[in-house]
Amino acid sequence: MATTNDLKNGLVLKLDNGELWSVVEFQHVKPGKGPAFVRTKIKHVKSGKIVDKTFNAGTKVETATVDKRDMQFSYKDGEDYVFMDNETYEMLHVSPAVLGDAAKYLLDNGGAMLAIHEGEVLYVELPVTVEIVVQHTDPGLQGDRSTGGTKPATLETGAEIKVPLFITTGEKIKVDTRTGDYLGRA
Repeated sequence: MATTNDLKNGLVLKLDNGELWSVVEFQHVKPGKGPAFVRTKIKHVKSGKIVDKTFNAGTKVETATVDKRDMQFSYKDGEDYVFMDNETYEMLHVSPAVLGDAAKYLLDNGGAMLAIHEGEVLYVELPVTVEIVVQHTDPGLQGDRSTGGTKPATLETGAEIKVPLFITTGEKIKVDTRTGDYLGRA
């Protein structure tokens, strides 16, 4: 248990029937008239939905212990993705539903941060950028600017992104894992 005075960014709260919410931002407000309160933006851990919530100052809120561990992607077992803990070498199976779009940029032996609560994986966070090989892309045609100077490319993980016309098959590029945007050559 903590009070609203103890809130900080990244703290995970148990609200509304045990649902887990992460504090995105908070602000203590002391109006000239009336009691103080805390205005927060909280994000639902599983769905990613962000809502505004106001608490009275000093109100008790239940916190949840979320263990964030650095892990390494080992292999895919049927539908599940298997990660290995870098410290204990424990293997952890993660379903595709939990992994979400991160699966598009998951490389063999690639690192990831897994958030675990009571033995359940809540979400997987990849590094902001990954270096990945272009498996296939058509050659760019000189003078083709109808698409804004980009063309589709298939990456070694199977993801499709837009790359500049000068990128060729077999090149290693940097990709932003949050948006799927091309960042540059590696």
